Amino acid sequence: MVTNNVTYVEKACAYITRGDGSVLVFDGPGHEAVQIPKGTVETGENPRDALYREVVEESGLTTFEGVDHLVTDVWTRRESPPKRYVRNFYHVRVHEPRDAWTHVVTGTGAERGAEFEFSWLDVPADTPFALALDDYLHMLGGVETGQSRGATAD
Repeated sequence: MVTNNVTYVEKACAYITRGDGSVLVFDGPGHEAVQIPKGTVETGENPRDALYREVVEESGLTTFEGVDHLVTDVWTRRESPPKRYVRNFYHVRVHEPRDAWTHVVTGTGAERGAEFEFSWLDVPADTPFALALDDYLHMLGGVETGQSRGATAD
């Protein structure tokens, strides 16, 4: 969507946690830092449906114990030409005994076939996430993680 020469892209972002409170992160080819499963909401899709699809495609996880919407914000991806992400953050609880795994991305997106290395990170995280995806980690049980970088919450 383009409004006043600004492109807006809607995203679904997943803070996936397991019983010990750790959050699932991945690293993959060309990534500047760790990320969480996330992706673009496709035409005709709602953010929650996009979340399910993206988590399956990017991580291979298919069973969720609970999903709660945390916050929606508008984050500046770049100033010129202007591009904003409308980010829908969800808390997804899973039962996952693996401490680490590699998953080959499925789906039809540009990352199809890429290998993502998954692991669990204790919260609060000491290292910033790529794309300021750690902005709302503090909402996972009241853990403080620092200041938001570029986000405006609704």
